[in-house]
Amino acid sequence: MATTPGGGRRTRVHVVSDVHGNARDLARAGEGADALVCLGDLVLFLDYADHSRGIFPDLFGTENADRIVELRTARRFEEARAFGARLWAGLDEDRAAAIEKAVRRQYAELFAAFPTPTYATYGNVDMPALWQEYARPGTTVLDGERVEIGGWTFGFVGGGLRTPMRTPYEITDEEYAAKIEAVGEVDVLCTHIPPEVPELVYDTVARRFERGSLALLDAIRRTRPRYALFGHVHQPLVRRMRIGATECVNVGHFAGSGRPWALEW
Repeated sequence: MATTPGGGRRTRVHVVSDVHGNARDLARAGEGADALVCLGDLVLFLDYADHSRGIFPDLFGTENADRIVELRTARRFEEARAFGARLWAGLDEDRAAAIEKAVRRQYAELFAAFPTPTYATYGNVDMPALWQEYARPGTTVLDGERVEIGGWTFGFVGGGLRTPMRTPYEITDEEYAAKIEAVGEVDVLCTHIPPEVPELVYDTVARRFERGSLALLDAIRRTRPRYALFGHVHQPLVRRMRIGATECVNVGHFAGSGRPWALEW
């Protein structure tokens, strides 16, 4: 903890989201902070900025990654699924086994990079069933749960909502709303996806609206946390805005920036 000019103690927390394989910068993300908060998406399946990086190009090559990005960006999801299915059908091993093997390699490196203490929740591309296997002492995994850090209560809700992309940890609106309800009133509400506000869910590079949560928006208005922190949208139209008494912050695309967002009180 830092010391204020008056002699009091202050708490500093660093927050990251959308790590997508960036273990190098993750290892430094907690420097100077009392704790690290991670809002998910540790896995790098396909880097839309560099199509040579990720599980998909490792298995199928950069040219095929170029094509799948082209189809998805054009919102031709059915064509993208059909194209991907043909590639997977030509693979020597089972699709699920190949993905899990690659994810395990990434998780081993990424969880080893977490400082102590780290408080983390899942993103929509994560595989929650594997997290407890890789989380070391000092890393606390939370989903629909609360924890106290420096006298403030932090609530965590992981995952994303159902989309045509069909990423690994997408749940129904009802399931998501139940986790929001379970968290209740907190000082800092930490989620992977943003509240359903057009300026917060629109990605200016992908040129599409991502899915935000109406239940989260309602909870922000109703319970009035000091902060609502999230990621998911890599290049949002607006990174920060107030909703009533709450400061809503997209903490940034950590895979690209390598810099955590800092919260101090």
